[in-house]
Amino acid sequence: MNGIFFIDKPSGMTSREVVDTIIRKTETRKVGHTGTLDPLATGVLIVCVGKATKLVDLLTCEDKEYEARVCLGMETDTLDKEGTILYEESVHLTESQIDEALSSLIGSYQQEVPKYSAIRVNGKKLYEYARNQEEVFLPTREVTIYQLKRISPVMEEQGKVYFSIRTKVSKGTYIRSLIRDIARKLHTYGNMEELRRIQQGTFAIENCIPLEDLHLSDLHPISSVLTNFYTVTCSDELKKEVLNGKILENIYHQDKVVFKDSDGLVLAVYQIYEKDRLMMKPQIMLGGVE
Repeated sequence: MNGIFFIDKPSGMTSREVVDTIIRKTETRKVGHTGTLDPLATGVLIVCVGKATKLVDLLTCEDKEYEARVCLGMETDTLDKEGTILYEESVHLTESQIDEALSSLIGSYQQEVPKYSAIRVNGKKLYEYARNQEEVFLPTREVTIYQLKRISPVMEEQGKVYFSIRTKVSKGTYIRSLIRDIARKLHTYGNMEELRRIQQGTFAIENCIPLEDLHLSDLHPISSVLTNFYTVTCSDELKKEVLNGKILENIYHQDKVVFKDSDGLVLAVYQIYEKDRLMMKPQIMLGGVE
């Protein structure tokens, strides 16, 4: 069984638990997802089965779009509503102040990762340090915020400020950390109340199925997730070269090329050869799958 499920992940489950559910449904252990969602979060989770697991890294690197509920005036150790409160204060902010802070974060910057995350430092995951109450230096990494805007009125309740945002971000961006950084721009504390991933690359939430409603017939062919890449239908001679993993001349002038045979089966995904950018080398060998 080879293909991809487009799942609307429910709140309260880890991404790993979703994968385990798919393993039971498909009776195959070759299953992987293309981008972790926190247990609190819902929305787009792409799960690959069989040979499609070779596409996990390719699909994970795509940009993502989220909607999130923000609380200002409080921060927890996990940077979401499920954590232990570390800091709290009464806050009053205008919509113009908030919108200005949001606009200021559009672009690239060095984002400090949350201490409750799976990023490894010295061979150990950060959340392991956090759970053991061990001090550790939190690394930063460059992220890009392509879009960030408020999509709800600003509400004040018991000294806290609440509103919702929509944002499009690069791979590796933590929305919990983004909300913390919005708060810092406003000289207060911030926390994530809700999170929903509504887009990952070309995969939209409208095309995803709730996990409880998922059937094996909802499995999409591998070719369906490669339609945004330049595609070449091979001659018999070129098919042999591709199946043998031969380095090819990049006559297509593309960073990536999907090669199919005359029956429409996917043979491989090729990428630029860094040693000679006029050539292409195999990135993913699929051998001829639908």
